[in-house]
Amino acid sequence: MAALTLVIMAAGMGSRYGGLKQIDPVDGDGHIIMDFSAYDAMAAGFDRIVFVIKKENEDDFRRVIGDRLAEKIEVRYAYQDIRDLPAGFSVPEGRVKPWGTGQALLCCADLVDGPCAVINADDYYGPAAFRLVADYLRSHRDDDKYRYVMAGFRLDRTLTDNGSVSRGVCTVDEAGCLTDVTERTRIEKRPDGPAFSEDGGRTWQSLPGEMPVSMNMWGFGASIFPELRARFAAFLTETLSVNPLKGEYYLPFVVNELLKEGKASVRVLRTPDQWYGVTYREDKAVVTAALTAMEAEGLYRF
Repeated sequence: MAALTLVIMAAGMGSRYGGLKQIDPVDGDGHIIMDFSAYDAMAAGFDRIVFVIKKENEDDFRRVIGDRLAEKIEVRYAYQDIRDLPAGFSVPEGRVKPWGTGQALLCCADLVDGPCAVINADDYYGPAAFRLVADYLRSHRDDDKYRYVMAGFRLDRTLTDNGSVSRGVCTVDEAGCLTDVTERTRIEKRPDGPAFSEDGGRTWQSLPGEMPVSMNMWGFGASIFPELRARFAAFLTETLSVNPLKGEYYLPFVVNELLKEGKASVRVLRTPDQWYGVTYREDKAVVTAALTAMEAEGLYRF
């Protein structure tokens, strides 16, 4: 069986947080959120970790986590470069933002030779999500459709008290398969529960707290890579004319297209775990307290 790979997307700088939050310690022993993800991934049976980073950050990543993890699991590096574009395209003047999660995964095409899971570097997902996704990837293969998977979190377990967040809001059919994922870029805790705004906060629309959302924890077969490559040029053609400085090639956009075309099925596996993440600097104290408590309970033994 091909190796089961975990791809950790860590090339973003985190503008709302300020600085390279992916390697900011979250406990008293210097562990970062990726340590907890790697721990859970190894426990679930993953064979390899690929870090997607900026080339200029490689020394820091190796020093903080990569070299240490390489003693326990195979570690590889992929480099997300804003200049890595299809033939005929160039970076717009003034663009500094990476091209998004779709390009981040595409950077790994030569390093992944089988099924893979994809996560964000700065999100804590919990052990259940890794087990669910790993078990699915080991037991399913593409047939008449691409057989993909997504860990679904309750919306109300993914919010912060310190501002708005972006979430992929999911619609799921009776069979537990994804039918649509809509990127909501401003969701907040409100007095009457979660709500989103599309007009800068002037009006708000409620969302059920129990509804599943994507936290960018996906499971794919190798079939995802040619699809990402084939669709990147079309994305650029459209985006460079309307939003050249900030438009992003999001993984959920590609998944949505594959669903609409009938080429893929995405099973949504609901996890009971609480999400933790550092979207804003004020979130760090909450994350540190939660993960330190888990270590004290013996859930993590580094």
